[in-house]
Amino acid sequence: MKLKTGLMALALALAMAGTTASAADYTLVVEPNYRPAQAQQIYQPLLDYLSAATGHNFKLKTSANYHVYWRDLRAGMKVDFAFEEEHFTGYRMGRLGFTPLVRTAEPTRYSLLADAMIAEEGVPGLIGRPVVSMPAPSMGNLLLGELYRNPIASPDIKSVASGWRDGVEMIFSQETDAAMVPNYIAQLYPNLVVVSESREFTGRTLSAAGTVPSDVREAVAEAMLKLHEDQATYEVLVELGTAQFVPANAADYAESEKLLSGVFGYKPRPSQAAPEEPEQATIDLDDENLGGIEVTAGD
Repeated sequence: MKLKTGLMALALALAMAGTTASAADYTLVVEPNYRPAQAQQIYQPLLDYLSAATGHNFKLKTSANYHVYWRDLRAGMKVDFAFEEEHFTGYRMGRLGFTPLVRTAEPTRYSLLADAMIAEEGVPGLIGRPVVSMPAPSMGNLLLGELYRNPIASPDIKSVASGWRDGVEMIFSQETDAAMVPNYIAQLYPNLVVVSESREFTGRTLSAAGTVPSDVREAVAEAMLKLHEDQATYEVLVELGTAQFVPANAADYAESEKLLSGVFGYKPRPSQAAPEEPEQATIDLDDENLGGIEVTAGD
């Protein structure tokens, strides 16, 4: 009897050891929409859910601000998964070999918010006035630049917010006259008026690096698609500002990095070499030669 009990205990220990050995560590990077400590609180339910659903360990990585985030992205900093807006997803897909897995069911739009009195004057009424946005190359900042293309006739854009909600709160404290925020934040403030709303983009997307094994990518995608089915995971969706996730289509991101083309440090991808044509005799009349903070789940 003792021998049988001992063998069962050994078998259980070996099984647990095998499970632990098969578990791998993966890093999820997110945009710096929150202070690092706040980001850990917001994304912790997601990390816990993915760990439980896949049997792997997930760490959260974010940056102090968008300038650092953009520098790390251009440098190809190694991460396994990324949850970002469309323009960053397209950049990772085209430059770093990432594959879009799932996206929020809701498309992305950005709204320029103000109180009713200021909103009455419309978009021109904010010229010269303080408007808060997250720094470039956040999507909100880039779209605000599209709205006011003339630098002489534009608002006094202040990139002082450390989160999208900070900009809205600065309206209430009269530190700014308007704020550019994503729609999942704008809908939380029905007492403010939308001065202008951007065009529609593919919803925030979870993508995976090419170094992530295919079975892990599939497990993560499957877990995200089922996220809305369990009432116990409702908190995760609330924190992420979405009703559910749906499959992502890689074709939707093919041209999306163009939004980054005017950002400092952006370099266009080398175009594919055109097929050579037979040389023709010609006369050349013009021969001139023509730059993070890491938050770990559970810390």
